[in-house]
Amino acid sequence: MASKEQRARGTQGLSVGSNMARAATAEAVGTFLLVLVGTAVATAATLGKNTAGPAYDSLAIALSFGLVLVAIVAALGQISGAHVNPAVTIGLAVVGKFPWRYVPAYIVAQIIGAIVAALAVWAAYGQQAYDKAHLGTPTPAHGASDLQVVLVEALIAFLLVFTVMAVATDKRAPAGIAPVSIGFALAAGVLLGGPVSGGAGNPARALGPEIISGTYTAVALYIIGPLLGGVVAAVLYARVVGAASTPQTPIADQATKEGPGGASGQSGGARGDKKTTRGGPTLVGDGRKDRSDAARRVTFTAGDA
Repeated sequence: MASKEQRARGTQGLSVGSNMARAATAEAVGTFLLVLVGTAVATAATLGKNTAGPAYDSLAIALSFGLVLVAIVAALGQISGAHVNPAVTIGLAVVGKFPWRYVPAYIVAQIIGAIVAALAVWAAYGQQAYDKAHLGTPTPAHGASDLQVVLVEALIAFLLVFTVMAVATDKRAPAGIAPVSIGFALAAGVLLGGPVSGGAGNPARALGPEIISGTYTAVALYIIGPLLGGVVAAVLYARVVGAASTPQTPIADQATKEGPGGASGQSGGARGDKKTTRGGPTLVGDGRKDRSDAARRVTFTAGDA
């Protein structure tokens, strides 16, 4: 019978607590970088600061969030999954793609990372960043109702989490596509929601600057909206969309049946057909070589889950 210590160990040989701490630290660092870059650009745009040309505009804000997320997912995806967003963490947990026992540690780490990022923006851009730009705190547009803000925030998270489910948890996704796809999804979401809610789509991204600047404008809306959108997206993909397979056309079906050697046991057949090589018959599937999960996708579960 396994000892208590053995039962507490995960697949990587690390205790659950030890690995949880490491994974949560990665989440804190990732969220720090996401919020730092995005809110710094938003702050610079508000203050009218420039580099070698005109000051940043709305497009730059959306691109900054998306581009830095590409780097974060590529750098930390294999460690913590690079959720950097409570909506992603909870959405994955609801459909069994992430262990619930990690959820509290991840969310706390994400909020801490966002808070430290807000402090860094304050230090880098000075008192004006606090007084005038509120450290990049998202605020509803003039005239936008609470329902509109919740809807837009939910849509941003829906787009992000649906993309995460498709490219980072589905083994059929092409290898290496996750970072770019997820980053672009966030950039598109910010462009979508910016004119109404400021385009957060992430409770931690909203809470970090809010806590430090003391600007608690519609804080509940920036929590409820993304969590709702993230859960709906995860459930829809896991239960409906992800369960589908590519439909076969009549032409493809005919070619499979009448191709060289028939439908099975010969090269050119359907999935599972044998292909003769010097080393003997080997299985081939849809013309693609078998690849490990690590090469196919970014793993969005913690190491010992």
